[in-house]
Amino acid sequence: MEKILTMRQHRIASIPADGIGPEVIEAGLEVLDALTARGVGFTLKIDRYDWGSDYYRRHGAFMPADALAWLRTADAIYFGAVGDPNIPDHISLWGLRLQICQGLDQYANVRPTRILPGITSPLRNVGPGDLDWLIIRENSEGEYAGQGGRTHRGRPEEVATETAIFTRHGVERIMRYAFEQAAARPRRHLTVVTKSNAQRFGMVLWDEIAGLVSHDFPNVTWDKELVDAMTMRMVLKPRGIDTVVATNLHADILSDLAAALAGSLGIAPTGNVDPSRKNPSMFEPIHGSAFDITGKGIANPVASFWTAAMMLEHLGEKPAADLLMRAVEQVCTNGLLTPDLGGKATTKEVTRAVCEALRGMNA
Repeated sequence: MEKILTMRQHRIASIPADGIGPEVIEAGLEVLDALTARGVGFTLKIDRYDWGSDYYRRHGAFMPADALAWLRTADAIYFGAVGDPNIPDHISLWGLRLQICQGLDQYANVRPTRILPGITSPLRNVGPGDLDWLIIRENSEGEYAGQGGRTHRGRPEEVATETAIFTRHGVERIMRYAFEQAAARPRRHLTVVTKSNAQRFGMVLWDEIAGLVSHDFPNVTWDKELVDAMTMRMVLKPRGIDTVVATNLHADILSDLAAALAGSLGIAPTGNVDPSRKNPSMFEPIHGSAFDITGKGIANPVASFWTAAMMLEHLGEKPAADLLMRAVEQVCTNGLLTPDLGGKATTKEVTRAVCEALRGMNA
């Protein structure tokens, strides 16, 4: 009896959300459609969710009460951006993105950074191959634990507290994940970013656990850098950096600097990952909602393409992810760039070019 082959299918929850989010996520889905049309051995089922600031205006919440249950039916989440100039940022961020990240225990925020061919870094004498970093951000606690409060509101003695939370469990698991990622990279080097000279409780625990976990990874060399010194090292000695692990706040800042040094926030991807795979992970470009260019058709879709490639690799489809990145690099090399990279191309033109490159490339 002839054996019937079943093609793999991955279920993707698409949440374009706000600003340029819908523009770049739609571009990403178009490119993914062109990729799967090549016969790469799998298909994608897209579940579309209209959650975000417009949803908030209609319903008083950024997503329904059972949203996480719906998201748990997906294999991965493809997210755009959240933020609206008419809604305070702390409401929109905690109403959607952080609810998903914390609700699904996506405790590792993973941000690769490298200079793509055809893109010029603002750093002198630095090109493709000279800057190739992986920044691991603790994504569940630290400075963004949401603990604190305000008292005596509106009075001269008003007090606001913001409490950073560092647990042994939370720090150890992000350190272990960072060492594992460093061990899988050619240079096998990890830099632990800290501020333990001034923050003498949480950050000292952070340092101590890094040292303990390092004993389980004798093939990984590691060093420690104060966060302020790390900014200088990124600018002045980029070739000496490989894998980086930092707290929720520190890595949030450092990864935006990294994206700028690689050319633009418009090319930078990220993954909010649950390494245990008990929950779906969420992948998003890091450029934010960018309302200043929303609707102008000039948003850079490269970050959403690279994000899609990260998502595919996480789903076990590395050959397809590599193929997608080859197409993106080919288009960048040919000089078809959006205004944030000094070019004049539109979102649609770059998307069309990547789709055409995918159709014409050898596997």
